[in-house]
Amino acid sequence: MLGRILLPSVFLVLAYGFWVSNSFKDISAGVALFLFGMLCMEQGFKAYSGGSLQRLLAASTDRLWKSLTLGIVTTTLMQSSSLVSVITISFLSAELIGLRQGIGIIFGANLGTTTGAWIVAGFGLKVKLAAYALPILVFGVLLLMQASKKLKGVGWILVGIGFLFLGIHYMKEGFSDFSGQIDLTRYAMTGIAGLLVFTLVGMVATVIMQSSHATLTLIITALAASQISYENALALTIGANVGTTVTAVLASIGANINGKRLAAAEVIFKVATGLVALFSLPLLLIAVDTLGAWLGIAPDNHTLKVALFHTLFNLLGIVLMLPLLTALVNRLERLLKEDRSMYDKPRYLSDASLSLPQVALHAVAKETRHLFSNAFTIIAHGVCLRRASIVSDQDLQALIDQRGVPMELDIDQQYERMIKDIYSANIEFLSRAQAEAGPEYSDAYSAIRRSNMDVVSAIKAVKHLRKNLLHYMRSDNLHIRREYNRFRVRIGEALRSLAALRDTEDSVVALLSLDRIRVEMLGGENEAARVADKLIRQGTITSQMATSLLNDGAYVREVIQHLLDMHEELRRAELPFDENSVHDELALRADEIANIARHAGEVR
Repeated sequence: MLGRILLPSVFLVLAYGFWVSNSFKDISAGVALFLFGMLCMEQGFKAYSGGSLQRLLAASTDRLWKSLTLGIVTTTLMQSSSLVSVITISFLSAELIGLRQGIGIIFGANLGTTTGAWIVAGFGLKVKLAAYALPILVFGVLLLMQASKKLKGVGWILVGIGFLFLGIHYMKEGFSDFSGQIDLTRYAMTGIAGLLVFTLVGMVATVIMQSSHATLTLIITALAASQISYENALALTIGANVGTTVTAVLASIGANINGKRLAAAEVIFKVATGLVALFSLPLLLIAVDTLGAWLGIAPDNHTLKVALFHTLFNLLGIVLMLPLLTALVNRLERLLKEDRSMYDKPRYLSDASLSLPQVALHAVAKETRHLFSNAFTIIAHGVCLRRASIVSDQDLQALIDQRGVPMELDIDQQYERMIKDIYSANIEFLSRAQAEAGPEYSDAYSAIRRSNMDVVSAIKAVKHLRKNLLHYMRSDNLHIRREYNRFRVRIGEALRSLAALRDTEDSVVALLSLDRIRVEMLGGENEAARVADKLIRQGTITSQMATSLLNDGAYVREVIQHLLDMHEELRRAELPFDENSVHDELALRADEIANIARHAGEVR
């Protein structure tokens, strides 16, 4: 509802401004070019999200000081705290980093974002940026026309810098011309009222433009043209800093509970920092004057003083909040709890990760493991085995001569509660992620989609098997009971073998281990077929039993085959692009697996 009112209102204000003032048109165009430049730079840095940026974030957050440093450095390079926030939320949602590390990055990003004000105040207002912008744009467009994704990324960054420079130039020119027509300092307000009103204006401007960088550039250029007072510029700066919380809140809407906790932490940090800056403004002004004199900043150089003020109050916020970090994390985890409803939901998927293919791939792979974990329980209970028995050292073969005890289970109900929502979310996420990613990710996403489908197919096969299984595992006929118990054992051993592979980090080793499991499972299948033929010839089971045994043997094979295929597809998707060929060279072909299993059966 707010969006329906806000956007038309902004359009009307802009149209009126364009009509009454050419200077307003230049200023607005400058803001638009600046914002477009930031979008181009974000697009350029996303071109490197396939590995380097994610690896940097993942490897540099094991200590809090590293998280802070990383937030400062990445925001300084990318000049976009919003992009760093979105990336951090996606990493946190995929559990690549913890909440404490994520908050550290966000704190650092808030300090890193202050470098933009220094660049504009110290360089942008003293140099004719338009002269540099045009050559940079030419080189950027030339790189955009290249086939290489990395060169295109550099091209987007250069185009972004070019438009940033043009935006600053037009804002500066617009305010210079504006000063000859209207003196905006007539609307300056002093005292508490001015502080509060201009803080609110800064917040609103940042919410509308979705960029504190753009708001700060506008503030500094207006201050340089003497269109706003120094005191009001400080209030606007505080408001701009607080206004960026909206970006974090919007990015967290599609995130999981940890992403929402991180967004809440950013809101708390920025609001607290803004309040501290407002209440301690006289002391901060003394600090700015003192430090400014030590740095050689002239007393009347208010633009550089605004940049210094922006840095100081963000640094003060970090100093005040760091000792409270552990308490903040604990409080957020208590207040924002996961949904514990009877229906299991996706845990790792986040809309924020869709524009980062490698993160999205990691997230949906982890969600597929979550899906399999739930399916593990359903499949185990479906063949009347307990999950704890499968993952323990208990001898499953001991079940063969026992009269089985049925386990109550409504597979359809459990599917609705534990599988359906996660499976649907994975398939939808995969479609959206594949549309966002480059063609090099197509095979990996397709493999994970097949992996999800294999999980569901395995559950359906267990559902078909369960009816006869419950009947014959309690039969008085020892022979048919033993064969159905062997079905249970084969599925249990397959689940046990796959559970043992869960913690194997080397995907190539895991894939080769799957070949061994396939040989063992195929050997068990061949042995079961020979025993069934023998029982039929000897007449120790009825023809009806024999028919059920053969049909249900196919379901057992289907369950195990889907489980193995599921793990193979998932592991293949997780392999680096250059390692798939290594596995293909070492892996056994289907005919080789069959020959080994047949030879092992002949030896027995």
